[in-house]
Amino acid sequence: MKYIEGKNVRITDGFWKAKQELNRSTTMDAVWNRFSDTGRIAAFNFDWKEGMENKPHIFWDSDVAKWMEAAAYLIAEKYDADLEAKVEGLIDRIEENQGDDGYFNIYYTVCEPENRFAYRSCHELYCAGHLMEAAVAYFKATGKERFLKCMEKYADYIYKVFIVEKSAAFVTPGHQEIELALIRMYNATKNTRYLEMAEFFVEQRGNNEKDKPVTNDKIMKNNMYAQSHLPARKQKTAVGHAVRALYWYKAMADLAYEKNDEELADTCRELFTDIVNKKMYITGGVGSTHFGEAFTVDYDLPDETAYNETCASIAMIFFCKSMMKLENKTVYADIIEKELYNGMLSGLSLDGKAFFYENPLEINLRNHTRHTSVESLERLPITQRKEVFECSCCPPNINRTFATINEYIYGVDGDTLYVNQFMSSEADFEGVNVKQSTNYPVDGKVDLSFENAKTVKIRIPCWCDEYTVSCEFEVEENYIKVTNPRNIKIEFVMKPLLMYANSKVSSNVGKVALQYGPVVYCAESVDNIENLHSLYVDKNVNASVEYCGKCGMNKISLKGFKVKEAENLYYSGDMEFEDTTINFVPYSTFANRGESNMAVWFKTLR
Repeated sequence: MKYIEGKNVRITDGFWKAKQELNRSTTMDAVWNRFSDTGRIAAFNFDWKEGMENKPHIFWDSDVAKWMEAAAYLIAEKYDADLEAKVEGLIDRIEENQGDDGYFNIYYTVCEPENRFAYRSCHELYCAGHLMEAAVAYFKATGKERFLKCMEKYADYIYKVFIVEKSAAFVTPGHQEIELALIRMYNATKNTRYLEMAEFFVEQRGNNEKDKPVTNDKIMKNNMYAQSHLPARKQKTAVGHAVRALYWYKAMADLAYEKNDEELADTCRELFTDIVNKKMYITGGVGSTHFGEAFTVDYDLPDETAYNETCASIAMIFFCKSMMKLENKTVYADIIEKELYNGMLSGLSLDGKAFFYENPLEINLRNHTRHTSVESLERLPITQRKEVFECSCCPPNINRTFATINEYIYGVDGDTLYVNQFMSSEADFEGVNVKQSTNYPVDGKVDLSFENAKTVKIRIPCWCDEYTVSCEFEVEENYIKVTNPRNIKIEFVMKPLLMYANSKVSSNVGKVALQYGPVVYCAESVDNIENLHSLYVDKNVNASVEYCGKCGMNKISLKGFKVKEAENLYYSGDMEFEDTTINFVPYSTFANRGESNMAVWFKTLR
């Protein structure tokens, strides 16, 4: 299946229209301003000297590149002179400071020129990849080639160093990204050298002696951490740093598509299945530990210490999109939906100005202050979003993801149009027009109209077991299939669902999480009692659903029980309960009203 490009799709109303407008009006400026404050923008002047403030970091190029990429998408949608001026100013400095040989990296030009391509873990190729992605996006948005030409020159230099001369201290990047960027470069320029380079970096990973053991590396001491323990085609389980892994898996899927490589596609399928069935939170969060920001063993999904980097959820979206190009299966769109409304979305505050790097499923404020007499070595995720981080990859990643939400809605395969996501929108391509009107995810009503479409397939969401369709249809592999469609009204019936975890997820055995449509919910003490652990959900679901204008989704109240407080520390006999109401908000909106205890999973009664 081929996704219909963003330039042919316009989000017209509803939840994601509001989020895209927030991104354009507020979040883009918030990220740019913090990047200016911290020296990331000024670093492109290449004038830092020892003793000055804001020493460039090895990943700063990539932070700004992602912002540039987001700006390109916004310019393509609606011209913005201010955004264009900022991007053009950065391109001026890239062009001015790029080496004659094509090399471009701020840190290793200004701070350690003697160590160019000396340390595998130090992000040179990662930064190059993000700059390439930004250059492709800007070229497609504006038709201007200057930035793209700079990155073609850089890519050609990388080809020379890594493939022709083999003179770098390593063979493949520590942090994957350039692989997927090179495939984008290939698609934009049709230069097959870039596809060859992507294939080289994918196939050589875990398949050469130069990268292992990692004796000269400052960070990576374990080849599993950077997915270098086995060749690509022999990797069947997701291991190591989650973002690195998922960027690489996306590149593998893209390469499988471009090369019609069924063996590599099968590898991607196995990796996807391993993540979704054994290593993913109900919110879509992946990478459960802060140790290496990594995947761990199967079913290791702790709530309070969950890492779940926002970038990992975004990378999972990218991986799923590439898998949908390989095969039209609703499971990939289901996971994209899960990430969009939960795992990725929680990374941004409701006002669009602050961010979470980590996204836990539980907050117990007393655990942040309980060590009163000794210095604690415990590490818990922060409880409030921040405007900028020392490692600030997530904010501009949110910028570019929000700017491209429209790319996930529709796809086409031959004469069949696919409706994969439900957002008020309009698309035109190859003489076909589709209009969609919906309040999703507030309710499951979707109105669709088509012109010149021969066949349409509309995804049945995985959470939905009851729906109505206004015309004759067939069900084919979890799609509603309609021939010669004109006007279709669908209602995916939404009702509060109590979701259980596999019993191997030890921390949540016997507990339930609340889901309504695609949205996972949490309870915060600001709406309930302080001790959320003393609350039990009534299995006989008695719910009240109310729209919340501030968050654009529903709030839900469930009948429940709370344990009667006892005077004694320990006592015999049965626990006593009192009736209560438990108030839930969308998980993605937690921590927007000051510090508060929060929980997703609850015990049940009856």
